[in-house]
Amino acid sequence: MCGIVGYIGGQEATPVILEGLKKLEYRGYDSAGIATLSAGEAAIRRSQGKLVNLENLLREQPLSGSIGIGHTRWATHGRPSEINAHPHKAGSVVVVHNGIIENYLQLKDLLVQEGHIFKSETDTEVISHLVEEKLKCETDFAKAVQLALAELRGAYAVCILNDQQPDTLIAAKLGSPMVVGLGQGEFLVASDIPAILAHTRDMVFMEDGEMVVFRAGKAVFSTISGTLLDKKPRHIDWSPLMAEKGGYKHFMLKEIHEQPRAVRDTIAGRLLEGEGDVYLEDLPFSDRQLAGVKRMIIVACGTSWHAALVGKFFIEGHCRIPVEVDIASEFRYRDPVVDEHTLVMVISQSGETADTLAALREAKSRGAMNMAICNVVDSSIARESSGVIYTHAGPEIGVASTKAFVTQLTALYLFTIRLGRAACTIDSHSGQRMIAALKNAPTLLEEVLKLNGSTEKIARKYMNARDFLYLGRGKNFPIALEGALKLKEISYIHAEGYPAGEMKHGPIALIDENVPVVMLVPRNSAYEKTLSNMEEVIARSGRVIALCTEGDEEVRARAEDTIEIPSIDEDLDPLLLSVPLQLLAYHIAVLKGTDVDQPRNLAKSVTVE
Repeated sequence: MCGIVGYIGGQEATPVILEGLKKLEYRGYDSAGIATLSAGEAAIRRSQGKLVNLENLLREQPLSGSIGIGHTRWATHGRPSEINAHPHKAGSVVVVHNGIIENYLQLKDLLVQEGHIFKSETDTEVISHLVEEKLKCETDFAKAVQLALAELRGAYAVCILNDQQPDTLIAAKLGSPMVVGLGQGEFLVASDIPAILAHTRDMVFMEDGEMVVFRAGKAVFSTISGTLLDKKPRHIDWSPLMAEKGGYKHFMLKEIHEQPRAVRDTIAGRLLEGEGDVYLEDLPFSDRQLAGVKRMIIVACGTSWHAALVGKFFIEGHCRIPVEVDIASEFRYRDPVVDEHTLVMVISQSGETADTLAALREAKSRGAMNMAICNVVDSSIARESSGVIYTHAGPEIGVASTKAFVTQLTALYLFTIRLGRAACTIDSHSGQRMIAALKNAPTLLEEVLKLNGSTEKIARKYMNARDFLYLGRGKNFPIALEGALKLKEISYIHAEGYPAGEMKHGPIALIDENVPVVMLVPRNSAYEKTLSNMEEVIARSGRVIALCTEGDEEVRARAEDTIEIPSIDEDLDPLLLSVPLQLLAYHIAVLKGTDVDQPRNLAKSVTVE
């Protein structure tokens, strides 16, 4: 999830692009760069780190020209560095890119055979070389771009320059956002509205499979296959702050709605559907090493710990090895028993969580195999782990984790398939079934997001409650914990999560007509038992908010309120159940007037013990 800005017109391009990148820095801040065309020559400035570093570089080495492209990066392929920063140039072609090119390794091998020399570790550089290769046979720049894009698999939004055609800027998209701004004698293109809102409010929203060629004061829209399109602009009335949040009131709500995209990006390029297996590019363990794992310990904090608890169910259920889940701040103080047959997995959104990093170092010092699930490329935990599965959630601005959590669950499921295939506890047919369910999850998440309005009505009904109880069974028990945590974090209402079967061992004493009880009751192998627990709550006048499977008349008849989710393989119930709980917490917090994005006393990355 990166930020792109392009400009062609009568102004100096660099200040326009730099201003736009500042509005998009929330999309990525590992590195940044700008390229402009002047006197028929492309000039590039790039720097690692925050955008201020690029600003300082441009003061020392300014760029001129009235056509240019810029980028602020959130690393996916290749560590954050100047050499991996965009734009990337091959011959006369300069490219910035947002997305993931799934077949970049195959394309790179073919291009190397043709004599192309690569300088970076990124998937993006392949695009510039591929367009340059097409220009050997096709002199029309736009057609060469079309030919190159036709060979890409994955998701992309791209802006492309050619210093042999210095009056032309080309942009295209497939699976990543892109918007075109129509100004007075100028055109702008960006990955999000805030970048260009100061220059125009007339926008054209590009659809997947479309491209636009800016040349001679015109913008010509077409499909990537070449069919001309008549695109109508839309006038945007958002305030600049609202635009930065994509029209959402808070970053948290925006990030909740980004979850289908985030899950798609996390599985992109990793599914070997025919083999019923997955490819985890930064996990160096062989099948033999994975098959030799006799025991696992998953270590994490907060929301990541809840993901780890779900991962225990995934791995034990499918891979048949014992899994312990530890809170990171406790792990190294209990003199843990690990050896070379123990795989210690640490989970951290930021990759900088101090307790989790300390636990990783403890495990390594005791000779354990180790790996991480992390969202930030080249973070401390990612660098110090023997292997890593990167989630591709993109930057998460809201302190209360949402999209990072569901991508952690996704990464744990991917790892379960890989481990099970290596250990021969998952055959190819079972792997294919699991992959098919995972592939369908983003679409079902989009369906769940349509419950936003009905969830807000429920929130309004219960917003003044002083206590909430969340109950679930099996792999949905950790989701009850996560739902309660979300409510506590942002609304400051006391909430507890429990295994539903444990209710009668204490929490049942709390239940009366003033306590809303959120029951997770999807139709799964624990359905009948959970339904019985729900009856116990109702018998004590508890007010039940039930999350159930679509069309469940039995639950609907008993619960005071229901939130119905689509049917999915029960392994993946936690993904779908998480979203309504996030929305419920969000709407209650908004109604109570708390600071949703920056709740009191909390920080996004806990870098102290």
